[in-house]
Amino acid sequence: MEVAVERSDGLVRHLRIQLPADRVDGEVLQRLQKATKTVALKGFRKGKVPLKVVKQQLGKGIRGEVVGELINTSFREAIENHSFKIAGQPQISDLQDVEGAQLEYRAVFEVYPEVVLADFSKIKIRRSSAEIEDSDIDDMICNLRDQKANFELVDRVSEEGDQLIIDYIGVREGVEFAGGKANDQKLILGSKSMIPGFEDGLKGKSANEKIILKLTFPKDYHSEDLAGLPVEFTVTVKSVSEKKTPELTNEFFQQFGVTSGGLASFREEVESNMRRELDAALRSNIKSRIMHQLFKLHPIEIPEAQILGEIKNLKEQMLRQFGGGKEIDLDALPNEMFRGKAQYRAALAVIVSEALKAESLSPDPGTVKNRVTEIAQTYDQPQEVINYYYSKPELLSAIEASTMEDQLMEVVLSKAEVEEEVLRYKDAVKPDPELDYGDLLKERVDGVRGLEQQSGD
Repeated sequence: MEVAVERSDGLVRHLRIQLPADRVDGEVLQRLQKATKTVALKGFRKGKVPLKVVKQQLGKGIRGEVVGELINTSFREAIENHSFKIAGQPQISDLQDVEGAQLEYRAVFEVYPEVVLADFSKIKIRRSSAEIEDSDIDDMICNLRDQKANFELVDRVSEEGDQLIIDYIGVREGVEFAGGKANDQKLILGSKSMIPGFEDGLKGKSANEKIILKLTFPKDYHSEDLAGLPVEFTVTVKSVSEKKTPELTNEFFQQFGVTSGGLASFREEVESNMRRELDAALRSNIKSRIMHQLFKLHPIEIPEAQILGEIKNLKEQMLRQFGGGKEIDLDALPNEMFRGKAQYRAALAVIVSEALKAESLSPDPGTVKNRVTEIAQTYDQPQEVINYYYSKPELLSAIEASTMEDQLMEVVLSKAEVEEEVLRYKDAVKPDPELDYGDLLKERVDGVRGLEQQSGD
């Protein structure tokens, strides 16, 4: 077999691969001879069909089968011999297949970039921590009571926090506008779910009262047809209900799995859940910050095949978040919507993979078990969840990958310049703001150009 690297364009490689005629024709002949022993053709006894007849009847199909297999095996041999780390599937073209002559074809494919890992001591990281105070537990219990609250009809004027059932219709210059009408709409006063002035105009109102609201849409309203324009709403209040939050009783505690110990045990359970949430949030935030720095420190080119794979994953993730959407064609979603984040994720996958190899990190069974147990504790039947994870290799593999990334984060933190910050619980559990992938990629391109200029100097 002869292999020639005809051209290299960035991460794209062009190979010309040639196989000797006897390798192809010999394999075809063997299969034809084997077929003579098993094939059944009209006019011949089974196993007595002449080779020439078998070739006439089946030769084209058998040769196509052999050529397809030899292309696959020879391509694998070629990339192994040249130590190519291939990304995606090759494009096979210019096939020349003539009996008695060498088999020849061209393969075009992408390879993964070579990654030269940066000095982790150049990384600057902000690491957050927090303590859970009694006041935080009190706030969480208030939230839990609110979650279990219901609304009861009252015979009084409306107040902040009440739920109204309303009908309304909005007009602009006497003409109803799209989306400006609703019937039996639930509205909690103070929720800020309507445009400014709408909810304030309904405070102090009674059931069966009709109100005229003259308002102006915000200048940054999502509909350009209405942004900054004056409108008039006619609103009918159909009912007023006030929130009734449950008392802290044993019945209430049982709804959260606390069957004994009263308020003290309930507070312990709430604090335990808050601790898990806090630990997960702190781990997630420091991980995302380190990943951000690793991305910035390693300006590498990414194979288009890998980016397209990440785009597909992001599209599927979006559909799952919106309830499945099986009727939606993924191809109808424009790739450019997802390209920035896909490039970021694809680059990090390569960088992290190389860093894990460089640090000789591997999954720790104990850590993996602890992580699975941690996830299982959020379900009603923890042991069933644990058993399920260990019965699904793909789920366990994802946990192993996550724990290895955590090990890498610890390595980076041990070498990086770390700035410690202490936050309140409610701030510490908030995720960091979503990255602006467009700006991040531009910043990275500028960094690459700067490195190129330095090397040129």
